[in-house]
Formats: sequence, C-alpha cells, structure tokens
Amino acid sequence: MTAEPPGFPYQLIATDLDGTLLRSDETVSERTRAALAAATAAGAAHIVVTGRAVPWTRPILDELGYQGIAVCGQGAQVYDAGEHRLLTSLTLDRQIAALALAKIEAEVGPLLLAVGRDGLDGEVLVGPGYRVHDGPLPHQPIRDAADLWAAPLNKVYLQHPSLGDDELAEAAQQAAGGLVGVTMAGEGIVEILPLGLSKATGLSLAARRLGMKAADTIAFGDMPNDIPMFAWAAHGVAMANAHEDLKAVADEVTLSHEEDGIAVVLERLLGQAA
Repeated sequence: MTAEPPGFPYQLIATDLDGTLLRSDETVSERTRAALAAATAAGAAHIVVTGRAVPWTRPILDELGYQGIAVCGQGAQVYDAGEHRLLTSLTLDRQIAALALAKIEAEVGPLLLAVGRDGLDGEVLVGPGYRVHDGPLPHQPIRDAADLWAAPLNKVYLQHPSLGDDELAEAAQQAAGGLVGVTMAGEGIVEILPLGLSKATGLSLAARRLGMKAADTIAFGDMPNDIPMFAWAAHGVAMANAHEDLKAVADEVTLSHEEDGIAVVLERLLGQAA
C-alpha cells in the first residue's frame, strides 16, 4: 500500500522577492522551485508579496512561469499574473505627498527623489541626484523635478545626501507619519506610501480572493517592509540576510536567500529531509 504524501500545515505561502525568493542574480534555485512545487502539490497556494510595482515584478513572474495573484507596490497593487491585469491599485495622493515631503525636508534638509507611476506600465522616474543601484530594473531619469508629479503615483522614493536608510526612515516617520506611510524596503530604498498601506493590507485582500485567512499563512521576508506581513501571518520566517528589525519580530530565522532558506523551511514542514 502506497503511503500518502506528507501534508502541509499552511494553506498559503507568502514570499517576498528580493533578498528572499530571488538570489542576488534574480533567479530562483531549482531546490526552492521544487520545494514550492511540493508544497503546492500538498494543497498550499504560493503568493508573491513584493515592494516592487507591477512593471518591475512582471518580468520576474513571467520568467518563473508564475500564474497566480501577486501583491505588488508594498500592497498597493493586486496583480493577476496569469491574465496580466491589475485587480486593484491604490494611488498616493500627490498633494498629501508634497506636504509630507515639505515636512520631512524642514527637519533634514533637501531630499533626493524618485517616483513610481501607477499602472501596468507605470514608469519609475528618477530626479536629479537620486542614486539607482546597478541592475536590470528600468527607470527614466528626468531633469525637471516638476515632472515627478505629472501623473498618478503609487509611491515616492527618498534618499538623503548624508543620512543612512534607517536614520532617514525614522526622520520621515517622525516628521510625516501622520500623513503618509513610511517604509524601508532595501538598501537605499526608503519609500512614502498612502497612509495605512502595507504588504499586510495587500496580502489580506489577495488572501480573501483565494478564500484564505491570516491563520492559514506562512510568510517569508528580509526587510522592515515585511514587518506588517509578519504581524498579519500566522508564522513569519526571516532570512539569515534579513534586517535586524525583521529578525526581531520573526517566529524563526532560516538560511539566506543564497542558501535556499525558503526551501529549508518548506522541506521541514513537508517532512522531507533537508
């Protein structure tokens, strides 16, 4: 008599992309792909939850053959990858954003700015002096800062000439936290968002569409923008390369994104040998 395959204790697996599911070369290892496939075969659903807006997420999902729902733009966008369409999209009020920036600059001095425009093909516009990390993510440099505000936005990216990311995020939160959300999503990536928006709000919407709940969910992440997602999910797993603030609230810490940290946890939960 053939034994039944091991079950899986969660119905929903939520994974961040950068620094979590993706290795540094923006690929997903065969081991991690296999572990996710085994978990989904055992009845779980996998959902990507990323700070990247849809235009920066879609090529990765297409390459992975991902057909499900993805939460993008720090929760602002719920995207159907199989149908290549937005299910929901929340924009940042530009007048409120401008007021928030004025309050932040009154405390820390001039900021370097970039913005993400709304929509399936929304451009990322980069203002003078804003430092973009080397890599494949497309962006459009502009000369006139007024162009940043010419169309609906889903987020504003902040940098400062001298403050570090944690210092800038803290200063922005102190100065404008009553007007906008502030999060740190990666090295050199401090963002302001619609007030109350987080990965948790987007994930809760997506989970509801799938008929699932927080109690059904295990989440994987690496940055402070994953903290609300961990608070929402039943179990939060930080990568070894994660920011210390996320590790502090995680239920467990696994190996890094370069060492198949997601697969290690999923294999254990499936009852497989690591």
